[in-house]
Amino acid sequence: MNKAAVLKEIIEQRRSVFPKDYTEKEISQEIIDEILHSATLAPNHKRTKPWRFKIFKGEEKAKLALEMQEIYKSTQAPQVFLEKKYQDIGFKINKADAVASIVVNFSGMVPEWEEIAAVSMAVQNMYLACTANGVGCYWSSPKIVENLKDSLTIEENQKCLGLFYMGMVE
Repeated sequence: MNKAAVLKEIIEQRRSVFPKDYTEKEISQEIIDEILHSATLAPNHKRTKPWRFKIFKGEEKAKLALEMQEIYKSTQAPQVFLEKKYQDIGFKINKADAVASIVVNFSGMVPEWEEIAAVSMAVQNMYLACTANGVGCYWSSPKIVENLKDSLTIEENQKCLGLFYMGMVE
């Protein structure tokens, strides 16, 4: 199969796969490194490399789940708080083998939309690398990620654009 046909097949197979469909099998560090490396190959104006990714696994991932649940609980009025949503937040993070935070670093050298676009292209590369390696993934951007403080060190010129969930699939 030629390169164009392989690329076309990977693009056509790319899907968001949610944590409920992940297996218990661990993603190797080699594959995680490959996924992150593919992200760094995204085009970006003036080579600002505006993406910042932090991988959460194991205990750190469990702490992220608790922090996200607490943010949800503390930002919802009692009459709109949903126990199911609270539980789902923890379930999704804990069911994923790895979760990457997606943060844009605004350089001030180019318009902000260009750096958001570059980060989005980096995430698309991650999607394609996941697909090629049999890893299920999806990008979630709930509003509550704006309040992540303990798990992420967000600088004044940065913004969290969401979380990228990854897990092995059948």
